[in-house]
Amino acid sequence: MSLLERLNNDMKQAMKNKEKDKLSVIRMIKASMQNEAIKLGVKELSEQDELTVLSRELKQRKDSLHEFDKAGREDLVEKLRTEIAIVELYMPKQLSEDELAEIVKQTISEVGATSKADMGKVMSAIMPKVKGRADGSLVNKFVQQHLS
Repeated sequence: MSLLERLNNDMKQAMKNKEKDKLSVIRMIKASMQNEAIKLGVKELSEQDELTVLSRELKQRKDSLHEFDKAGREDLVEKLRTEIAIVELYMPKQLSEDELAEIVKQTISEVGATSKADMGKVMSAIMPKVKGRADGSLVNKFVQQHLS
């Protein structure tokens, strides 16, 4: 089942169950996917493009969560945590820290990185490998640890 079909089925179910938060998030994801398809000039997004949209949606919410948390807006923080949990339902299974560390080590040796000056080279090689399966800030942290 494609992501769009899953979203449509879950949207119908959320309507039946009167789950307003879930319905709202699913509609936002679908709108973002449609906007991306229009921007790319295609009728249907590839799995990679769908993953890009989901990652972007998740990152926006996590960034907002951090800002609202700093500002002490608990009402908005709780709402965003709910939205993040819903978006994460559609993301692929996340890599464990051990799996991620292994990919980082492997990529560092592939590109021949030896110091923090090679950070950009390593990050640009790793991110396509872990797209949607690991948070960029966590990847960055592991790369820094292994390069120092």
